[in-house]
Amino acid sequence: MLKRFLTILLGMIAGSLLALGLVQLSSMLGLGQNREVDESAAYIAEVLALVEKHYVDRELTQPDDLTASALKGMLKQLDPHSDYMRADDYAHLQEDLDSEFGGIGVQIERRDGQVVVISPISGTPGERAGILRGDKVVGVNGESMRGETLDRVVDLMRGRPGTPVDVTFERKGTEAQIELTIIREKIRVESVTDVAMIKDGIGYLRLTQFSEPTAEEFKVALNRLESEGMRALILDVRNNPGGLLSSVVDALEPFFGKGELLVYTEGRGIRNREEFLAQGKFAPKVWPIAVLINSGSASAAEIMAGSLKDTGKAVIVGERSFGKGSVQSLFRLRDGEAMRLTTARYYTPSGVTIHERGVDPQVEVIMTPEEDRNVALQRIRSDITDPDEFEKRFDMQPVADRQLEAALAILEATLMSDRRKSAAR
Repeated sequence: MLKRFLTILLGMIAGSLLALGLVQLSSMLGLGQNREVDESAAYIAEVLALVEKHYVDRELTQPDDLTASALKGMLKQLDPHSDYMRADDYAHLQEDLDSEFGGIGVQIERRDGQVVVISPISGTPGERAGILRGDKVVGVNGESMRGETLDRVVDLMRGRPGTPVDVTFERKGTEAQIELTIIREKIRVESVTDVAMIKDGIGYLRLTQFSEPTAEEFKVALNRLESEGMRALILDVRNNPGGLLSSVVDALEPFFGKGELLVYTEGRGIRNREEFLAQGKFAPKVWPIAVLINSGSASAAEIMAGSLKDTGKAVIVGERSFGKGSVQSLFRLRDGEAMRLTTARYYTPSGVTIHERGVDPQVEVIMTPEEDRNVALQRIRSDITDPDEFEKRFDMQPVADRQLEAALAILEATLMSDRRKSAAR
């Protein structure tokens, strides 16, 4: 009897231990968490069914549309950069990353509740059609654009090259609306622009974004400037919204030796740390460098500025950058849709996070929003060199780029000091 009792007792203990082990194993494998996800998904499906069955306007209760709205709301709840994308939105994102799309070639922004033209891009259908800075986009293909989002207006104006789009504008000083039918063309957005020697021995280039072709374009530009006798460099990443992490890592390569840390990312926990090291295929460039930043410099642009500042390879001039230090991963979903999800944050080589802090310049030069817009327009339309023609065309006088002037002064002083040291030897 005692033996039987002990056998039963040991069996109960073993069973309890096994159960506890299974609970721990379940926790380790995330099975309990999956059960919570399943229960939440079932709850959403239950509410979706109630809405579809009882909501007063049946046409507004299409399950696909309701599901898309729920997914978008769920991801937007996490942070401003995570998002659910329908197939069209994902296709547009891919176009942006490839730096090519079908459109009319105008840069626009949302200002005071209206979509306004910043400038037509030189040599595009928009410029040839006579679109001017300050024109307000009030209609596309007969549909009113008043109160519409910037993304909606862009979506309607883009399309397959060779197809027409009807755009209605309002222009200051003109009472009647201007209606134009414009044939879309393939618009290639150059990510490395304004490559030039602007002072004796000082080269300049502007990076507008970090897309697939950026790093290769950047290296070509550096080689060109070097062949023209460059001894110091100004990198302009003002109003650069960022782009691909892989692109900025490749663009940083020329300035770092083999094995040097460029940037690293951390996801959930220290085990999810990923370091990006220079490959060091060639000897690093050691020019004096100034990097121009402002509050529109974000993400990958901040990685470039932060990494060069952190390692003492450049002086940063301008204003504190935006402060987007998070990494978004793209997950392809069914039917051509996708999810953009924040999966990590990035850090400069010394462990400084840029997220919600930005990069502080070592030489602060603050420009007003009006100066920023004016200088940006002068860069975009550098083909108009006559100040009177510029004022006539855009209803503003050109202004000095004080941030660029400060960077030039720093590099000129550095080159002069280097010459004196060489002479002293």
